[in-house]
Amino acid sequence: MDRLSMTSTSAAHDISAPTAFNGRPAGLWVLSFGRFSLLLDRRAWLASLLLLLATIVLVGLSLGSGTVKIAPFDALAALFNQGETKTIFIVRDLRLTRVLGGGMAGAALGMAGCLLQTLSRNRLANPDTIGIDNAATAFAVASVVAVSTTLAPSAMALTGAITMLSLTFALSGGAGTRGYRFLITGLGLGSICGAATNLMLARAPIDAANTAFPWTVGSLNNRSGVVVTLLAWGVVVMLPLAVIVGKRLNLVRLPDAVAQSLGVRVNRLRLFTILLAGSLTGLAVAVAGPVGMIGLAAPELGRRLAGPRTVPIVPAALAGACFTMLADLLGRTLFSPTEIPVGIVTALVGGPYLLWFLLRTPRGKQL
Repeated sequence: MDRLSMTSTSAAHDISAPTAFNGRPAGLWVLSFGRFSLLLDRRAWLASLLLLLATIVLVGLSLGSGTVKIAPFDALAALFNQGETKTIFIVRDLRLTRVLGGGMAGAALGMAGCLLQTLSRNRLANPDTIGIDNAATAFAVASVVAVSTTLAPSAMALTGAITMLSLTFALSGGAGTRGYRFLITGLGLGSICGAATNLMLARAPIDAANTAFPWTVGSLNNRSGVVVTLLAWGVVVMLPLAVIVGKRLNLVRLPDAVAQSLGVRVNRLRLFTILLAGSLTGLAVAVAGPVGMIGLAAPELGRRLAGPRTVPIVPAALAGACFTMLADLLGRTLFSPTEIPVGIVTALVGGPYLLWFLLRTPRGKQL
């Protein structure tokens, strides 16, 4: 009898043991702060750390590349006023603005593309294909042709991006449930803005047209430090906002009725997402011009590395920074002393990528 009781007790213990919950979901890190806890997606954070390391390497390579060659470690040390005076001058005064502008512009476009793709449930939705770049460029070119000031293109590009997003959202009848209509509406409005840009360049005096032309191809050459600083502050402020919005957009992937039952104000979230993506795109175009394909490729890489459980805002930002700095580095060094604008490099690489993506993606696949 005693043996039977012991056996029954042991069996009951064995049955209940596998169902015990230790408070650590699979694939997540749990950070506890007293009575509060925070869940972090392990794969997404590892992807962010990997992309951050790649970003640091590219910063060192970009700062060290040019007419005067500098070792990447020496270039990174010069950022902190360590090393020879000549090296510090070349890195901090001559090259840092360009590298910082490229990295921040790529990060802004990566975040904007990730937000728009998630919002519209369409992986082809990004600042390029829905016409935000064309609108921001048209407004920036108009400011260069009409008013010769440094900050006018930045303000006008931001205005153009937000205007385009608002029009596209209104004419498409909503982004979340009509992804393809949102995309096609943006393409149509973007083509109109592109035609307006060409018309302004054709009718402008030759000197004004030459000044405005770099805004039409995407370039990081001779960018103002003031504008780059504004872009950097904009990215720093909008990154945490984009992360918060991304967590809410996870629920917008569900039908609207389900998302609303979970406490999400869908229409307000969509409007805020559009304004945030438009602001990021406008700031990026104000510095670098229409750098194509970054908003398409960076979220895709971030999504593949971070996995499907999260909206990869941080990985997409880091991937966009890496792509832009790498494209600028190749454009400066491959055919030196001839320089290829960064927008042309990204278009040459992004065009085949877009074709590969369209041919490879299964029909009907969504985010």
